[in-house]
Formats: sequence, C-alpha cells, structure tokens
Amino acid sequence: MSKVKVSRKAHFNAAHRLYRKDWSAEKNSEIFGKCSNPNFHGHNYELIVSVTGQIDQKTGFVMDMKVLKDLIKIEVEEELDHKNLNIEVAEFKNLNPTAENIAVFIYNKLRPHITTEKELEVTLYETPRNFVSYSG
Repeated sequence: MSKVKVSRKAHFNAAHRLYRKDWSAEKNSEIFGKCSNPNFHGHNYELIVSVTGQIDQKTGFVMDMKVLKDLIKIEVEEELDHKNLNIEVAEFKNLNPTAENIAVFIYNKLRPHITTEKELEVTLYETPRNFVSYSG
C-alpha cells in the first residue's frame, strides 16, 4: 500500500540570542553576527509538521489533522510562543537556540505522541528564506 504525507502549518513568535557563554563577546559577534545581540532579537517562525504513513482503511486518514493541530498547539505553540527561548525555555538555557536545535526540540516534543509506524518531519522557517528540516 502507498504511503501518504499529511502536513499542518503553524507559527509562533519568539526571541533568542545565539551565543556561547564560554566565548568572548568578540568571538560570539564574529561567529553569530547580529544574532549574538545581548538584548536578543525575534522571529516570526513558520512551522510545517508532516506525518507520513499508510491510510487507515476505517477513517481514510493517515492522521487525524485535528489531533495533529492540538498536539502542535499544546507541545509547541504553548511552549514557545511569545517566549525568550534562552531564558524561558529550560532546554535552551544551555543549548544554543539555533533553528536547527529548535527543529530537533519540536520533533522530540511531538514524536512520543505519533505512532512509530508513522514518519515525522519538522520544517521550521526562521525567515522566509532560511529554514531547516529534521526527521529524526
């Protein structure tokens, strides 16, 4: 039987600062540029969560999109929206909140709630031109 991918878009707004505590201000500025601003900066993140699997013969769904919508709201939006990631999200107190690390964080929040026979992919847009994808 064929696999089908279903996707749900979401968004959240968050501030962050890219830096390493063990580097000097000069080195952080050299590596991370404006993103190392000590006063932080924000993004309007766009998120696409995709689930791939077999179509359930009883429901016709790969995954109920209402269930996926609610998972994203609870596990991602409520956790990250309008937050300073470095300060307010425990996982990023010692982990640089790059788009890559945020995508992995989101994946890890959602994965336990989606059956293992289904594939999960997270695509996170930090800007309209800069995005990352992670699928485990």
